[in-house]
Amino acid sequence: MSDDLMVFDPDPAPKDRDAFLAWYQEQAEWGEDHSYDDPEVSTSPLRAWFLDMIQSYPAMNGPHASEDIPEDDTSVTDYSVGKVVIYAAFAWSLAEQAHEATFRLAAKHGVGFLDASSDNAEVWLPDGKGGLSLAHSG
Repeated sequence: MSDDLMVFDPDPAPKDRDAFLAWYQEQAEWGEDHSYDDPEVSTSPLRAWFLDMIQSYPAMNGPHASEDIPEDDTSVTDYSVGKVVIYAAFAWSLAEQAHEATFRLAAKHGVGFLDASSDNAEVWLPDGKGGLSLAHSG
């Protein structure tokens, strides 16, 4: 089991909750014509977020994966990198600290945040992009 979180470019993301969730489902089909393990396909803020994240949560695959990390290291994270989203599957044992790091770095780099593992799909948009919270309140 994993804790699944996503960061995204807030500009193309719909600001309406239902439209956002439909957009998220479309992004999660991974239909873009490129490899999903290289952050070079993403926007600069998403790349910067990724490069910060892999300092504590190393990439499992792709050009930034390290062969020096033991296979059973729970900090190793499976990233799926799209043009406007990066999806990260963290070990469940690291859920709380990974959530905090993902959110903190999303705010630092001005990207949106989705807690795909939460019951209500908590969504956060950075200030300057509408300052909206799309989190479901019930």
